[in-house]
Amino acid sequence: MEVKKIFLPESEMPRQWYNIMADMPTPMEPPLHPGTGQPVGPDDLAPIFPMNLIEQEVSTERWIDIPEGVLEKYVIWRPTPLYRAYDLERYLDTPAKIYYKNEGVSPAGSHKPNTAIAQAYYNKVAGTKRITTETGAGQWGSALAMCCSFFGLECKVYMVKISFNHKPYRKLMMQTWGAECVASPSNETEAGRKILSEDPDCPGSLGMAISEAVEAAVGDENTKYSLGSVLNHVMLHQTINGLETQKQMAIAGDYPDVVIGCAGGGSNFAGNCLPFVCDKIHGKEIDIIGVEPSSCPTMTEGPFAYDFGDTVQMTPLLPMHTLGHNFVPAPIHAGGLRYHGMAPIISQLIVSDLIRPVAIHQLETFKAGVTFARTEGFISAPECNHAVAMTIREALKAKEEGKEKVILFNWSGHGLVDMAAYQAYFEGQLEDYPLPAEDIKRALADIEPLPKPKQYRAGNL
Repeated sequence: MEVKKIFLPESEMPRQWYNIMADMPTPMEPPLHPGTGQPVGPDDLAPIFPMNLIEQEVSTERWIDIPEGVLEKYVIWRPTPLYRAYDLERYLDTPAKIYYKNEGVSPAGSHKPNTAIAQAYYNKVAGTKRITTETGAGQWGSALAMCCSFFGLECKVYMVKISFNHKPYRKLMMQTWGAECVASPSNETEAGRKILSEDPDCPGSLGMAISEAVEAAVGDENTKYSLGSVLNHVMLHQTINGLETQKQMAIAGDYPDVVIGCAGGGSNFAGNCLPFVCDKIHGKEIDIIGVEPSSCPTMTEGPFAYDFGDTVQMTPLLPMHTLGHNFVPAPIHAGGLRYHGMAPIISQLIVSDLIRPVAIHQLETFKAGVTFARTEGFISAPECNHAVAMTIREALKAKEEGKEKVILFNWSGHGLVDMAAYQAYFEGQLEDYPLPAEDIKRALADIEPLPKPKQYRAGNL
């Protein structure tokens, strides 16, 4: 019988996170203070994050030990299984071997607890009483709610309004784990009130929700802010995924020619791919592909520039691919991929030609998700469907070329609370949202006065 799943025993779970900053071929440019334009120092970040996480944010150490308190919670679901997609391979009639890392087995149903556990732990150690955050589709908000409950922390989540309305069960998951969830923009913060005064029907964006969550954190000395993607320490925590995958691929006797992940802020993609990026830096030939929605083409259309991480311009300026901090994406169902910027680490790796970005339309991703469900059984989150769609493209390409190829993708989470999106797809209510070039130009006008990184690259307009 074919071996479908490759497991690691708990004893083989990685005890350290991998920090790509130690191996970057081109050094990262620093974040800049929004007021002075000078590089941000640890003290500048202290009102937002605890110092133990700030130390990880700026670290260039290759390996960082995972605390026992974090490992004790990781084993609730880790190590996660690696699957061979035999039935999808047969359906596509491809010579490619397809593997997927199943991060949907966590209690929250996605990869997000990999960093939520760590951030809740470090905040608890630092004496934080309450954490605020934002969430798009609700995967991050629900993961942080769960992890805050583990460590006795209060949690307040600002959820992008369009997703708040689309995905009521995510809100209920947060409530079950003890968190408070409000639709953003809200009337609870100055940032939210300002946005609503200009557009009372605003659907919200991750940039807006970040503004609200940061404002709520800096106004209370017992509260810190937590981000589920984009920042260096988040990418670091997620690498437990890729480190496990490398061990599992070795057990399978294979090594990937192609590594694929969906990318919104960059966390699930980074978590699986960064250990393989390290291999590529040191000579391995791998095609590493980040997949985004064509309606929010941050990596494929946006410039590599300095921009704010939020709409109201409270965060440091980050060197990243961006569509502009005022960009409001179309209301697609892949809410976790509706962010105007991309993680600086992922952005730098694109600039260094170590990662290849691709944008895919919404309808193709849902078609791929249905194909995956009808062959492999698992119903994917709309975000994850982008990775599935790219995997199918690569498998069919291998078929056309008559080449054997090993494809690995990160299955970042299940879609069992996203079934309204599938209903809309089956009823023909979904559409593609190709983003007009004029909309991008208009959104990018806001970053023209900002400083430019030394490696500035214009977008593809």
